[in-house]
This record gives sequence, C-alpha cells and structure tokens, in this order.
Amino acid sequence: MKTSQFVRLFTIVLIALCGLGPLSAQNTAPFEGFDDYVNRSMKEWEIPGMAVAIVKDDKVVFAKGYGVRDIGKPAPVDEHTLFAIGSSSKAFTAASLAILMDEGKLKWDDPVTKYLPGFQLYDPYVTREMTVRDLLTHRIGLERGDQIWYATPYSREEILRRIRYLPPSSSMRSKFGYQNIMFLAAGQIVPSVTGKSWDDFVAERIFTPLGMKESDTTIRALARSNDVASPHVKVDDKVQTVPWRNIDNISPAGSINSNVVDMAQWVRLQLGKGKFAGKQVISEAAIKEMQTPQTIIRIEGLYPIMYPDAHFLNYGMGWFLSDFRGSKLVEHGGAIDGMRALVAMIPEKNIGVVILTNLNGTVLPQFLAYRIFDSYLGEQPTDWASDGFKKIKAAEEQAKAAAAKADAARVMGTRPSLELKDYAGKYRSEIYGDVEVKLTDGKLTIGFGPNYDGAIEHWNYDTFRVTWKDPVLGKGLIRFDLDTKGKAASLDLGIMGAFKRVP
Repeated sequence: MKTSQFVRLFTIVLIALCGLGPLSAQNTAPFEGFDDYVNRSMKEWEIPGMAVAIVKDDKVVFAKGYGVRDIGKPAPVDEHTLFAIGSSSKAFTAASLAILMDEGKLKWDDPVTKYLPGFQLYDPYVTREMTVRDLLTHRIGLERGDQIWYATPYSREEILRRIRYLPPSSSMRSKFGYQNIMFLAAGQIVPSVTGKSWDDFVAERIFTPLGMKESDTTIRALARSNDVASPHVKVDDKVQTVPWRNIDNISPAGSINSNVVDMAQWVRLQLGKGKFAGKQVISEAAIKEMQTPQTIIRIEGLYPIMYPDAHFLNYGMGWFLSDFRGSKLVEHGGAIDGMRALVAMIPEKNIGVVILTNLNGTVLPQFLAYRIFDSYLGEQPTDWASDGFKKIKAAEEQAKAAAAKADAARVMGTRPSLELKDYAGKYRSEIYGDVEVKLTDGKLTIGFGPNYDGAIEHWNYDTFRVTWKDPVLGKGLIRFDLDTKGKAASLDLGIMGAFKRVP
C-alpha cells in the first residue's frame, strides 16, 4: 500500500472512530434546497451568521456555517466558528451533578444546605426543604432576579448571598418560574463536593471525554481562537454589533461558548443514553431522569408560537420537554447578549440538531429545527421558519402597541416636584446594591455597578425615563418617591423594585 493510500485510509478510520463520520462523504443537506432555505430564512429574520449541525444514528451527518461572523465584514461562519450557547449550558450543569450522583457523592433529593451550608432564601421553609432536584427544575417560586448578576460586579458567592433578600413570587413547587440563579447554586455544589470549580469539572469530565476541544466556559478563552462570531442586536430596526458580555459570575446557568462540531458530540452523548465512543460517561438512568418531566409548564403567552405542534410542555433537569409530530422532543435554547442557540433532539428517532446564531433574541433556530426534523421523520414539510416569522412579528407588533399605549398615558405639561439637584444621591437595595444619581451640567445621570450607565430625562411628575448607554439594556422608567418632608426618599427601578436613599 502506498503511503498516500495508507494516510487516507488511516484518516477515514480515525474520523469514524471519533464518531464525526466522514463529513466529506456524509455532509449532505437534510433536504433538497436546504442551503437556500437557510439563507432565505436568515435574510427574513435578519441574522448575520448561523451554524448548523445534525446528528443521526450516532454520526454527525451535517455541519456547516452560513453568513458572516460580523456584519459588514467578509469573514464567513463555518462549522468551527465559536458562539455563546447561553442557557443551553444548563444541561451541562445538570449532567455534572448527574456524574457526581453516579459516583455516590450526592442524591437528587438531598437538601441543598447539605452541600451549601450558607445557602439561604427569603422563606426559611423553602431554605430547609429545597433539594438538588429543585435547583434544576425552575419550581422554587422566585422571580428571576437576574439584575443581581447581569452586568454587575458581584461574584458567584455574593450573588448567592444576596438571593436571600429576593421575595417569593409563588409558593414552592406550585408553578414553573425560570430561575438562572438556582442553576448557579447547582453549579456551586460541584466545588463543594469535589474541590474543583464548576468550570474545571465541566472541562475535565465532559469536554475532554467528548473531544470538545474548542469549547470553554468563559469569554476570556476566546482570545485563543481566530474563528469567533461577534454578537449582534437590533437597535432602531438596524442590526449592529455589541461587545461580548462576560457572565462568568453566573457560568453554570449559561456561560459556555462552543461551535456546532463540538456541540454535536454533546448531542451524541445525550442520544447515546450517556454513552460516548463506547464509554459510559453518564449513567443511562441519570440521562433518563434528566429527560423526565419534573415541572409542568402551561402553554400560554409565546409558548403556543414556539411550540405550535405541542400538546404538553414540561421541564426536566436542564431540558425542556414537549412533543413534536407524535414524538418526544428534548431541547433547550440559549440566549445571551447578541447570541441565540438551540440544542434539540428526538431521542426515539435518534436524531438531534444544534443551531447557533449571532443575533440577539431571534427564535429562528426553533423553527429551523422543526423543518429539519420534518425531513428526517418523513413528514409533509411545513415552512416553519416563514410561518414562525409572521407569528413572531405579529406578537412584536402587539408588544409595540402596548408600549405605545403606555407612552400615550404620559401626562404632558407636568413638572418634577423638586429641583433636579434634590434627586441626586445614592440609593440602596439589599438585593441589588447601590445606584447613584448625579447632576452634571444641569442633567441627571444614573449609574449602577460597572455596566449600567444612563441619562435621565423628565417623563411626568416624579417619574423619569432612563436611556442606558449599553444598547442591549434599552430604556426604562424611574419613579422617585418623596417622604413626608417632601424629600426624595427612594426610587423605583421597575422590575428591580425600590432603592432607599442613603442618608
């Protein structure tokens, strides 16, 4: 055998053993006209770049990039381009605890305080009764409280300390309520049990055995690659780039950065019931438990648009669970500033997809996944992407109309009760920390942590509108409340609630 023939044969065997399939031979589109469909959909949804991978029968049968990494620049997206996967990271945290459970180091229904002795919530009963399973299932009865971590300087430990001041929004285990900070708490169990950070554990026990060599848990690692997508948001109907957001302080809930080739290996593990390349990385029982319904979700709001074929919707542990075309659908999206991701699988058909995009808030990945599944299930194809776009646009128009109605309620011709200088000062919240209102050159500004910085203009009475410099943060209303002496005693920042003035 000639050397060149041997090298070629060795390469084919090596790729097959790694489970990547011979992509050069098998990288065929799921249906005729797929590339055109993706490009047309991206144009309709105004997405700069996207990457897609498809796993079928334990092989990566398709992996390809579309569009550009950065709008206005020529560098293309390929199958190795790195994106943020956002909350698709949550399943990695659940899997990390599953590995520890397999090793007998914890149980799903152990109390959280067994591993995090200082963990405390607003309600002592909930603190005492909360289990590891509760952390992973969005059912503890807390509002999101994301402003504790989002764009703040607080460490993981400080975020968990402050969560004790967040009042409950419902009773424990009574309803679904999405909660990022509880996944942070779940991630913090890892160092408590192993002495290793969540980041190191995920790298050693998941990334390494799966060969996910280009994946990481922090944006600080992006400097090692020259194939990275830029985040994009739409501001005033124009798509523009924004900086990557460092969310290391909430990592177990959503900080993983990856590409579709690496993420396809994660899908293979899930579809393989915890086995990868002949090795049982996670027990089959643990995979089954994570993909078993734990919390019921009512199909209301935007969910009927997102799950148009579903008869039920639940949350497992790190996974949304519903039905599609009569089969069980296991999936989780992910969103962080300028990025949107989706990992979706139909286990009984042994098929899964990964779709990564670089546009904030887009839900095209969900609908594109449905179209891909149609092709493999032999279903009459539906133009999910276009149909979904129309429904989402209609929902956006309704939201704009509601916002316009709220703006119309503004009372014109009013004046603030006080001189602008009398609103200036420091205001404090036990949950979120300090905000400072300043008067500079006759105009008010507000600052909160290192990232929230905005200009304030009068709206009506003692309510002002803030325009944050960071375009991702947008605008909001601030209401000042006066005390019995007519002095500004507190300010209300909407979903963040009241901040009391510091004397």
